[in-house]
This record gives sequence, structure tokens and C-alpha cells, in this order.
Amino acid sequence: MTEQNTQAKLKNLLKQEKIQLWNPPYTQEDNQPGDQHLLELAQRYAPLLHLPAAEVGGALESIRIQAVRRGKGNQTFRETSVATLELLLPRDAKQEPKRKNYLETRLDLPVQQLVDRITEEFSLKHIKLILNGRTLSTDQRLDEQGVKNHCKVMVLKVSDAEQITKEEEEKKNQSESIQRTQKGFQILSERDGSEDPDTTPFLEIADQKGNPLKIPHKEKKALILAMGFHEKGRSLMKRKQYDNALCHLLQADQQFSKCGSALLGSVDNYAVLQLDVVWCYRALEALSCLEDSRSRLQRAEECFLKCYGEQQQRLLMIKGNTGREEVLFLRLYLLQSLLSYIEGNDRQALVLLSKVENLYGRLSPDSEKMAQLMALGFTEREARLGLRACGGDLQEAAIHISNRRQEREELKQSERQKRRTRMEAISRLEELGFSRRDAARALHHAGGDVDKAYAILQDSSQAAQTVSQDTVSPEKVEQLLYLGFEREAAEAALRLTGEDVQSATQLLLDNQGVLSPDLLSPDLLSPPSTSTSPSSEEASTSSTSPEDNELVNEVLEDISRHEEDYLDLTLEEESELISRLKTYLNREPAHTV
Repeated sequence: MTEQNTQAKLKNLLKQEKIQLWNPPYTQEDNQPGDQHLLELAQRYAPLLHLPAAEVGGALESIRIQAVRRGKGNQTFRETSVATLELLLPRDAKQEPKRKNYLETRLDLPVQQLVDRITEEFSLKHIKLILNGRTLSTDQRLDEQGVKNHCKVMVLKVSDAEQITKEEEEKKNQSESIQRTQKGFQILSERDGSEDPDTTPFLEIADQKGNPLKIPHKEKKALILAMGFHEKGRSLMKRKQYDNALCHLLQADQQFSKCGSALLGSVDNYAVLQLDVVWCYRALEALSCLEDSRSRLQRAEECFLKCYGEQQQRLLMIKGNTGREEVLFLRLYLLQSLLSYIEGNDRQALVLLSKVENLYGRLSPDSEKMAQLMALGFTEREARLGLRACGGDLQEAAIHISNRRQEREELKQSERQKRRTRMEAISRLEELGFSRRDAARALHHAGGDVDKAYAILQDSSQAAQTVSQDTVSPEKVEQLLYLGFEREAAEAALRLTGEDVQSATQLLLDNQGVLSPDLLSPDLLSPPSTSTSPSSEEASTSSTSPEDNELVNEVLEDISRHEEDYLDLTLEEESELISRLKTYLNREPAHTV
């Protein structure tokens, strides 16, 4: 890290003086160094950086070699279209920790070919490639995914094949883990709570007070997937499996991108995710991904501002205090300080580190007070969060924790009552002859009002009977098929528009050729059954397979049962990083001769 700091400072000095180390007199015709001129430059810069001339000379030579290699790479790329990529390898795959690793390749090749070369040349198995915070897809070409000459590509090792059996390796393979996580949360995102929640769990997105949020279905599905991947990633971070965690966090980031900016600005999940991604970069010693790290921290800061308000005023109104969330700002400022140091901006790093130390002094748990609260029957987490919320006041913390327990219990009772009421309403509609699935959907559209749900079911039933008696003109269907629409959509559009071809065409164009269930009211709800016993179709939709249950239970294990788990940082890792940064920034100025 100190090498990056020194080189960043030297690059600024070289830029100011417009010195090009890749040109004479610093680089000779055979690309060898101009030793005397480099020595003179090192001796001139050493006092400015308060470093020994030998250390400055070594840093200048590293910069020169990188510049010469970059120039040769540019020439090679112009002449042969072969690009040079810098590989950021896993720590245990580096033969020489300080040596940079490069690989030459054409960019019109599939990513899989590059993966195969890296695994062979560096003796790795099961890797993923990350570019600017995005996972490269193996079935697409490099250039199609933004890979350019001199790009830095991060190599993540996703399983340790040498230490586990083949059967376990297949089970723990990262790609399978991500797929299982995605499928599990996809199942949960489709559930609406119409089943018995004790046997068929479902997820509901709520605000900071526990009130359900009304979100469009598409965004809700993306948000559940994003939060699911994030929870899985956080679970892996706790186990120090940062490679694996980063893969899941980047998947979460991809799902969050499908949500509207208004939604992202109203919840702090997206900001916390950005911090977690950069924290993984730090743990993997991949902070040379500076551009992506800097932009993520900027997004996190902007999101916190929108979500919490200026001076956290909005947060104060909602929760009554800001102590628990301050740990997020501690981590934000700490990572910003680290990046500033790597970029050679020691002054900014010191300013930020001072803010970090101030927060750390307030938020570090007092072991004696923690013990006293735990002696009262509170958990370690409750004690830590309670003390932070109350500024370290023991008596206030005890009251606060008790109140929070009561609030959570009241919220649970309220949720149970809402579920019971919903199940009773669905059962009443079932008794009237409607399927359980249709009753649940109608009740959802009616906002829980049973009478409105019954009206929706009646209207849908009459419409379905009318539609089933109508036949659509085959000639008009063929006209729409000729325009490229699917038969089912074409027939439905003609029914909805009274077989007006022009109106049907416009309807399909307005909906990209796919009519949503909201438009297809006859298809939204099936006709009432003639008996109260469930049909075979109904049974298939209302039940879940053992495989689905296994996936759901697997992903639910990674979801914390405590809503403030993401705020419960022990600050042990933060303390270590603070100490390291202080050591770097407080190095004694060297005496140069």
C-alpha cells in the first residue's frame, strides 16, 4: 500500500513538470533505464516526499517500467490487435506479491478462452473475471463487455478444489451457489402470502417502521433478488469468504440496477451494498480497482444523503436517534481515507481519518457497560446497538432495548393478525366456489377488501364465460401474425378490442407484443370451480415441490432474523485498518543525504 502511495505522489510531480520517463534521457533506445538521470531525479524528489533516495529511485523505476510496457502494448495492439490486460490475481496465486501480472490476448474472443488460459497458466480452478465491478459473462466476447487494451481484470477464485472432495466441490461451486440463491429468491418473490405462512414462507418488503411498501411487481421482484443476493454476500463476508461474497454482492448490484432511482433513494440497502463491495475489494487487496471503488463510495454517500437527509434529520425523525447508523459513516469515511492515501493525497486521508477516529471513540462498545446489560438478560447485539443508540448511557440503553423488544413483538403480532385475516378472507372466497389462487390474486388487487375481491372475481368469471363463447376471425389473427405478434397475444388483443385490427395492433405495440395480466382480466382469474375440492391445476399452483422448499429454506438461512444486523459491526476489522493507516500516515520523515 505504501508503494501505491509513493508512486501516486511521484506521478503527480512528474505530471507537474511534464517529465516522461519512457523517453530519453530516462529511457534509452534499448528500453534500459538512464541510471544517472533517474538517480538525479530521485535525489531531487526524495526531500519533497521525506523518503530515502533509494526508495524514491525504486518507485521511479517501477513507474518507468509500467510506462514502457504500456507504450509497447499500445504499439502491439495497433499492429496486431493483441491487447495487454493486467490481472489482479488472488493473493495465494501470486508467486511474487509485488510483481504485476499481465496477459496478452485478442479481444474478439469469448471470455471462456481467457478463463481457460488463466486457470492453466496460474494453476487456478473455478474462477470468475471482474471488470469495473461487473462479472464478465463467459459466453460473450471480451470486447462486447467493454474489455479494452490495458484494462485491469480482477480474478476471483470461487472454490478451493484441492481441499474438498469432488462431490463437495460440485455442490460448493460458485456458479451453482449463485444460481441456487437466485432461484430460491425468485420463488420467494413470486409468493404473495396466500398460502399458510407457517409452511410456505414468503417475503414482504417494509419500511424502517415495518410498514409494507407498495412497489410495482417487476421492481419488487428485482428488489427481493437484490436484497437476497446481498444477504447471502453479507453472510459469506462474516465467514471471511470474500471472493465468494463479492460474486454475490455484484449480482445484488445488478438486480438493484433494475429498480427505479426513486426507490433506491428511499432505502439505505443500496448504499450499504456499495460499502460492502468496496470492503471486499479491501479484504482481497484489490483496491487498485480505484475508479470503481471511488464511484461506489460516491454513490453510497449520495444515497445516504437522500435516505437519511441533511445531518441525518430524516433518520432522526423516523428512529429518534442516529447512533446505530453512524457505524456506516465510520466505514464510509475509513474507506475514503484509504483511497485518498492510495492516491497519494495524505492530507485528505488524515482529515477523513480524524473523522473516523472521532466516530470510533463514540461507537466502540464499553465492555463493562456491555456486561451489565447482558447481565440483565439482553443479548450482546442488543447491548451494543442500544449503547450506540443512546450515546453510551447505560440506563437509557436498557430502556431503549426494552422498548425495541416491545415494538418488535407488537409488529410480529400485527403481522400474524394480518396473515390470519388474509387467510380467513381467502377461505371465505374459496367457499363461494373460487380457486384459492384466484381468490388470493383478487384479494391482492382489492387491497384486502373481501367485497371488492368478490366483485372482481364475479366480473372476471362473466368476462371469461363471454370470451370462451367468442371465436376470433382467423383472417384477422393471420394479419397480426404477419406483423410478427404471437398467436395467443394476437387473439387476446382482438377479443379486447372487439376484433378491430388497427386497435389490436396499437394495443400490442404499446405493450411490446405482450399483454400483462392486468389487461387480460379474463385470463387473470380462472372461472369459479363447480365444486369446493381443488382441481389438479389448482393443486399444482398452490403446492411447492420438495426441491423448491429445499432452495427456499437454504436461502432463508442467510437472512438475519434481526432487522438491524447490518448495523451490528463489532468494529474489530475497522480498528485494525485504522491502526494501519495511522502507521502509514505517521511515518517518520527519512533523513536524506
